[in-house]
Amino acid sequence: VQLQASGGGLVQAGGSLRLSCAGSGRTFSSYAMGWFRQAPGKERMFVASISWSGDSTYYADSVNGRFTISRDNAAKMVYLQMNRLKPEDTAVYYCAAQKAGGIVTMTPSGMDYWGKGTLVTVSS
Repeated sequence: VQLQASGGGLVQAGGSLRLSCAGSGRTFSSYAMGWFRQAPGKERMFVASISWSGDSTYYADSVNGRFTISRDNAAKMVYLQMNRLKPEDTAVYYCAAQKAGGIVTMTPSGMDYWGKGTLVTVSS
């Protein structure tokens, strides 16, 4: 599986962005997918996840109610809609795939594939 994240950019606090993750490979639709982020000088942290079917989602407390993860298996895409952005959301965002498709609790060390990140900068 190869993954490529896009959609990052500069946005003012309170604004919105939608990140996209394009996947490849025949098994993409069987993987659970996650979004992680890494701020400068900090560890990579979990943001949101979605099961292979899209039926289950899970969010970090810091983004719950503001971010929405979704997927389109036919198009091999995963999305992260980010609303009401805050300066503390500034980070490089990564999408990642986990072979255990039904499990939405994720840690960086448990992911099987990673894409290159996309930078999100939220100005105050």
